[in-house]
Amino acid sequence: MTAQTPAERLGLSDASAIDRVLGRVRPWVEAESPSYDEAALSALSWTIEAELRALGAVTRPFAAPGFGRNLWADFPGANSSLEPIVVLAHIDTVHPKGSLATMPFAVSDGRAGGPGIYDMKTGLALVVEAIAWLHERERRPRRDVRLLVTCDEEIGAHSARPLFEESALGAFAALVPEPALPDGSVKTARKGVSTYSVEIEGRAAHAGVEPEKAISATRELASLLPRIYALEKHDVGTTINVGTIASGTATNVVPASAKASIDVRAVEPGEAERVHAGLLALRPEQPQARLRITRTEHRGPLVRTPAVVALYEQAKDIAAGLGVDLGEGRSGGGSDGSIIAEFGIPVLDGIGPRGGGAHASDEHVLLEDLPFRLAFMVRLLDSL
Repeated sequence: MTAQTPAERLGLSDASAIDRVLGRVRPWVEAESPSYDEAALSALSWTIEAELRALGAVTRPFAAPGFGRNLWADFPGANSSLEPIVVLAHIDTVHPKGSLATMPFAVSDGRAGGPGIYDMKTGLALVVEAIAWLHERERRPRRDVRLLVTCDEEIGAHSARPLFEESALGAFAALVPEPALPDGSVKTARKGVSTYSVEIEGRAAHAGVEPEKAISATRELASLLPRIYALEKHDVGTTINVGTIASGTATNVVPASAKASIDVRAVEPGEAERVHAGLLALRPEQPQARLRITRTEHRGPLVRTPAVVALYEQAKDIAAGLGVDLGEGRSGGGSDGSIIAEFGIPVLDGIGPRGGGAHASDEHVLLEDLPFRLAFMVRLLDSL
């Protein structure tokens, strides 16, 4: 007798499981929601709130002026005496308005594509469909579920920081349906991410007539870069990238200003603060130049603690019951999971779909993976 597929264990065919997930996520993908588009993100949040309320959620919206609208949804569990589960998702994407013209929602060759479908609207759709499956059978998740749907994850999740802290109070764990690793593994560790703005103010002058009166901001920035890169420690996974540089107005003018952006990634918690202190200790080479370095985003690393490992082992057993050997690994990218981990609860990240093309024009999810992901999400909520 042929073994049941994960979807069949839910009483669904693989095709119907795929249809459910795609039917949920398609209108969300087609409602383009780039970061900073307050109107678009608020509108999509309203849409999702209505869907969650139809499934029995008690919702609380939080306006985020300039960003959009954050949404907290509580789903009562079967055993309210148990510590609740937090689920984190976001609806902002890196794709600008109008991206649908060149990368419309489309299904072909075993893939579904569209802006934000992989990072991370399908992950949220899997959570909502898992709750819908339980709701249709008049069942509840085992624990109370606190679902946070945020509107500015891609740009640092600044507007939702107080909500992360509040949701972590008394929680059992946090689940993050960000995309899985390429082989389907979940993420039990992430690098921390810090970004910085570097601004230099000098003095302009004619490059040929009065160069002695100038303070070159470009020269200052050039002298600064080796000292910035010297703070890297590749042996412990600390990397620095100077991503953008801008200075000058014309070839014959000594530049009065220069700026750069810096991305710092760290595996070990103390490394981010070491680099931070090192950057703030930098001083101009030219005494009359002014240097300002500002940290614009900070997320600590998601550390693979014993509590995270224990949570992963439970998830691995649940996946094994569906016939899947669930692996684990580390990601170099950041997520809201790293932020909530700072409040002391274990986090299981990357429980969302397999796919690829994150932040690119070929962003997609793999259809064959969706039946397992839906069944896995149901079982996590039903038995974790």
